Amino acid sequence: MDPSFLPAVTLAEMTRRREIGCVELLDHYIDRIARLDGPINAVVVHDFDRARDRARALDQATDRAAPLFGVPMTVKESFNVAGLPSTLGHLTAKDHRAKESSIAVRRLEAAGVVVFGKTNVPVDLADWQSYNPVYGTTCNPWHRDHTPGGSSGGSAAALAAGLTGLEIGSDIGGSIRVPAHYCGVFGHKPTWTLCSNYTDYETSLAAPIDIAVIGPLARSADDLIEAMHLLAGPDPDETGLTYNLPPPRVTSLKALRIAVWSHETGQQTDTETVAAIEAMAAELERQGATVSRTARPAFDPTAAFHLYLQALDAGWSARATEAILQAKRKRLATLDPGDRSADAVMARTTDMTHRDWLTMNEQRMKFRRIWSAFFRDWDVLLSPVITTAALPHMQEGATIMSAGREIGARHIQTGPVWEREVTVNGGTIAYNDMLFWPGLTAGFHLPATVAPIGFTKAGLPIGVQISGPIHGDRTTLMAASLFERAGYAFRPPPTAGLE
Repeated sequence: MDPSFLPAVTLAEMTRRREIGCVELLDHYIDRIARLDGPINAVVVHDFDRARDRARALDQATDRAAPLFGVPMTVKESFNVAGLPSTLGHLTAKDHRAKESSIAVRRLEAAGVVVFGKTNVPVDLADWQSYNPVYGTTCNPWHRDHTPGGSSGGSAAALAAGLTGLEIGSDIGGSIRVPAHYCGVFGHKPTWTLCSNYTDYETSLAAPIDIAVIGPLARSADDLIEAMHLLAGPDPDETGLTYNLPPPRVTSLKALRIAVWSHETGQQTDTETVAAIEAMAAELERQGATVSRTARPAFDPTAAFHLYLQALDAGWSARATEAILQAKRKRLATLDPGDRSADAVMARTTDMTHRDWLTMNEQRMKFRRIWSAFFRDWDVLLSPVITTAALPHMQEGATIMSAGREIGARHIQTGPVWEREVTVNGGTIAYNDMLFWPGLTAGFHLPATVAPIGFTKAGLPIGVQISGPIHGDRTTLMAASLFERAGYAFRPPPTAGLE
């Protein structure tokens, strides 16, 4: 059996039963990287020798009960792995080596995974594309002229191309969800603070960043369920408490109460994405689920979106350089008072006082309670992940060189992100206006699972965002699993797209 695209839980069953050796399985993925990853450029840090040592030790082990026993795994470049670089795309950090692995990596290794590399990201994890001057540009395995997304773009591309068994990413503005959607894989953005990623005093932030989370990406919803079982829980150095998440509300499709929010007036969403979600809703209804296309939380969606944008910009502000802040202040001085674009809302958040932040946050928490009331009547909400399917590469200018070879002659950005525009339904919108769908639930700390549901006419994947109540992670994950069993499953890209 070709293991390339099998779920991680299936791979673990195979190694436990000795149907395949841990070294043999690892070498299978290493060989695929050598043959196929050149034009994709997803796995940018290799740790093959140490991984083989660990795999050999697992092959000799008598205790093979670990839930992810022997599963070869890559991790997003920003996760600390002892001995490996964590540059976040900065040339000045290319010689950095982590002294200790993050809690998330240690938890997964304790569950049996074999970490053998790291995957590409944008600079500072701040884009829906994955390119940087250290490692170059990552391409979408479905169409190499398109991005795999960001900031966990290398993670999703590696999974879609069959280069790894499991992945882990992070998300504040769609950085798990968008790559999963762009590449046709599964991803889960957990409830805020559910999963810790602390490493050590020297390299980790002690305080959690508002909205930001870590979570798994995979080729199967069951892999997400297993990974979340392992990752959920606080830093044991901070508290002796443990989490006991509520069980999934339902375990059958017919019992599921589904609200569908496929489009929103004033927020452009590609018609193919809307049609795919509407077609899915009709099919789920045909299979017995309760479906509403009109149920909405009792607030103004634009107000909710703007609250998210304010919280997002404030959450990012601590790592903004003075040059970035000066550029934002300069732009703020030229803004039309009537400009209500995402960039304008975020620009006005620059230098927000703590008192103003507290006022904003109080309103946000009121909206969060409205979400909680909404989810008393509905188990999950289906919505677009983002405005369109995978974007074409949107970088222009100088050539990036990586490992002595050219990685695309047009793949570096010139100018700030707020100067970009995206074509949707024949018109253009500002790049950051695409934050509406990722932010509508993330800004209020809700969990969201992404599942693949179809393809555009051009053959690009389409995913759906499955949101649920605070700490309702097991419900959104179960919904994704039920949808997978109903036929909404991962499909490998055509072989021709990888060769």
